[in-house]
Amino acid sequence: MLRIVLEKPPAGVDFGLQKGRGSDYETIQKQRSRGNDLSFEFTVGVKAGPKDGRPGFLGSLVQGPSAERFIYIDIGTYAGQADSSWSRRLKIPLKGITWDTINRLPARAEAVLEARVPGTGKDGGPNCATVKPFDGWKLGRSAPR
Repeated sequence: MLRIVLEKPPAGVDFGLQKGRGSDYETIQKQRSRGNDLSFEFTVGVKAGPKDGRPGFLGSLVQGPSAERFIYIDIGTYAGQADSSWSRRLKIPLKGITWDTINRLPARAEAVLEARVPGTGKDGGPNCATVKPFDGWKLGRSAPR
């Protein structure tokens, strides 16, 4: 399981995970920010990667070429918020997840890899493009259901 925590994004803007590619996509787990952290939990498939043996990530949430996989967070109009003045996407790289990291995950349902990313960009609007700074993916615990 993976979790992306979007830290303190601007209030009044919709955010969600992009499922699908190109113009054939839908936004899932859509949430409207109130200025507090937003959290998205999901799973992706994994197999032996391209030529270098790194993990290869699969599934309808995974974007990009095999060596540079990432997850998109749709923002504003891209998340279906028709009245938003924002039309952005935030790219969360999967590149830092290694087989060593995957193999260290406990075989418990509550194990999760978490990425915490800034929700607000330098312009005061929603963060967009490839997330910077990015501290990578760290072992966390799943929220109780």
